[in-house]
Amino acid sequence: MPAENLIWLFIPLLFIVAFLYASVGHGGASGYLALMALFSFNPSEMKSSALILNIFVSLISFYQYYKGGHFRWNLLLPFVISSVPASFLGAYITIDEMVYKKILGVILISPILRLLGVIGKESDAKNNVQWLPALLIGAVIGVLSGMIGIGGGIILSPVILLLHWGNMKETAAVSAIFIFVNSVAGLTGILSKGIIIDSYIYLWLFIAVSGGLAGAYFGRKQFSNTALKYLLSLVLFIASVKLLLV
Repeated sequence: MPAENLIWLFIPLLFIVAFLYASVGHGGASGYLALMALFSFNPSEMKSSALILNIFVSLISFYQYYKGGHFRWNLLLPFVISSVPASFLGAYITIDEMVYKKILGVILISPILRLLGVIGKESDAKNNVQWLPALLIGAVIGVLSGMIGIGGGIILSPVILLLHWGNMKETAAVSAIFIFVNSVAGLTGILSKGIIIDSYIYLWLFIAVSGGLAGAYFGRKQFSNTALKYLLSLVLFIASVKLLLV
């Protein structure tokens, strides 16, 4: 956990991360990991803690988008069939702590660009999902998810939109449930290795779920808060720089 005098700053940032990620169908693991890195959490507890928060927030987000009629099974299946076993196996891959930080620092660039609208823009074009490429993409994302401790939605969403396989809300719905199942698989793999979970996880879970509930609801209603997006982008940028330079 962060130093006691910094909890007052960590808690609102955690709420904002969950709020904004859930608003676009994400669980927020990359954001949680970024915050934990900034606030010097124990590295051995970061992945498991981020995945636990991810599971709950992504499920909340999925429910809102599913209720809005935006979910498509045929868009989810080819990705999830290969990603779930890959995520479980990826959790068994042990990498050097410095290498882990560098990979996470690079991965954080994706949500920054997504929040700023540089990538993941919606298009009127719509193509049929191609199973073989989708299976390969799912497998690669799954391995990275289990290895780093993310759900993979920050990678999957831009891919779906770039290939015109779904619109923004369909992508959000599919990404949310994709993140959920990958996070469960990754967490199962991590816990089977006997990893310790942060002792304050229940407090972090309460804050993240609160932000996720609000974000998923307003995201489905097309709510936009530019100031919060810029704030989170700045936080993620600082975390990315810190991870890449240490």
